[in-house]
Amino acid sequence: MEWALLAIMMPALVAGIIVFSTHLVLGRQVLKRGIVFMDLAIAQVAAMGAIVAHILTMTQAHRHVPHDGSAGLGALMPFAFSIGGAGLIAWLAKYSEKELEAIIGCIYVVSAASITLLMSSDPQGAEHISRALNGHILWLGWQDMVVPGLASLAFLAVTIMRPEILDGRLFYPLFALMVTLSVKMVGVYLVFSALIMPALAVNQLSGKKALAFGYMAGLTGMILGLVLSSLYDFPGGATVVVSLTAVCVLFRVLSRR
Repeated sequence: MEWALLAIMMPALVAGIIVFSTHLVLGRQVLKRGIVFMDLAIAQVAAMGAIVAHILTMTQAHRHVPHDGSAGLGALMPFAFSIGGAGLIAWLAKYSEKELEAIIGCIYVVSAASITLLMSSDPQGAEHISRALNGHILWLGWQDMVVPGLASLAFLAVTIMRPEILDGRLFYPLFALMVTLSVKMVGVYLVFSALIMPALAVNQLSGKKALAFGYMAGLTGMILGLVLSSLYDFPGGATVVVSLTAVCVLFRVLSRR
């Protein structure tokens, strides 16, 4: 393989390792709680926050508004949206448990439709929507991984020292934080796949064995997708999602034996 391809793949591979390092733990907790579509909804809400921040930035640029700190607020908007969405789901979980999954699906649909409406008048709206959904994993730079990497290390340290924190109310804001950081790197589709597919692949296993095989399935699918995408010029995020699906199905079949 040419060095140019390796130079492209290395940041993408590190980004995948960062995402999978936390999302397998979160995904297993999501399956345990029975709120599978929560990750998709929160990822979509975070993407909506990013779109709103983009619109505010463009509006300021068109009006020639001087920098007054609002750009920094716009950068935090995806986190505000996702934490707000997670807080809403946490509140609903207490009062509408039987209908929670259906309500979460509604949150996802409304967020997706809102993004379409917000970008309807933007000439580059389709490109921004595609980027929010599919990500740009093959075009990441090392600087894009500093904050997500540090946050992932902190998350893993906290969950190792206090694993019971995932069973409490802090699960929702932690979930929103990690999903938002991941969406900015790899997009909505790959975030959902990273959360659910490896967790499903090893759902019949338990303990350290489940984590070991889950990480193995996730990273194998990620590497395969990146190699295929680089060699055949396929879209990075979509290729990784498809390859991850194939690998996780294989792991699921083998885990039964």
